[in-house]
Amino acid sequence: MSTGALAAVAALWGALVGALLPRAAYRFAVPAGEPWRDRCPDGHPIRGWIGRIACGACGGEARGTGVPPTAALPASLATALTCAALATATGTRPELAVWLLLAPVGVLLAVVDFRVHRLPDPLTLPLAASALALLGLAALLPEHAGHWSTAVYGAVALGVGYFMLFLINPAGMGFGDVKLAVGMGAVLGWYGWSTVLLGAFAGFLLGALYGGALVLVRRAGRKTAIPFGPFLLAGAFAGLLIGAYAA
Repeated sequence: MSTGALAAVAALWGALVGALLPRAAYRFAVPAGEPWRDRCPDGHPIRGWIGRIACGACGGEARGTGVPPTAALPASLATALTCAALATATGTRPELAVWLLLAPVGVLLAVVDFRVHRLPDPLTLPLAASALALLGLAALLPEHAGHWSTAVYGAVALGVGYFMLFLINPAGMGFGDVKLAVGMGAVLGWYGWSTVLLGAFAGFLLGALYGGALVLVRRAGRKTAIPFGPFLLAGAFAGLLIGAYAA
């Protein structure tokens, strides 16, 4: 399969899966300490975690929640573009299947963290475990370009590093970021230590640029908390693309 065709198939996969994310984003996007949403904006019970936000008993999409009726479109587009880029960089190597399975979860985490500054354990912990398990399977297949052992070490190293930052400055680094770092360390570690360092640096750089931009436009102060999960994910995505191209 040509690179273009592979990217198109990956984009289609991303678009289809991304269209199923809005309900999960709506249910998970609650402040820390509160239970996950189990009712639609009109008060009807919501069953399941995938699909549109509307519960089916009403036509309400998300009135009063800050979630636009077209919430499925940006999620679908973001997931499609992410999957297409990963397919272009990775080619037909077996680890591509891992990236395509994990990418929608990353997009979902970024959306939730931007909305409520929270990275839910039901997403971060399975993401880390799944990354290590799936990469372990990929390592058994021919033509893979990474190493499962460095994925494990990368998960430990990035998790410990973020945990130390959390201990030093808990106001600036949430424990959800620590858990997410374990999964991102596994993904980056697959392509080696240089990819781990690159992805970690890119995450901090992107977060600093975003925070600086908010200060410049006077939408935040120097001590304003910003969600770091999306930038941790974006940095890992950048590092993964470069690592996959270089492998």
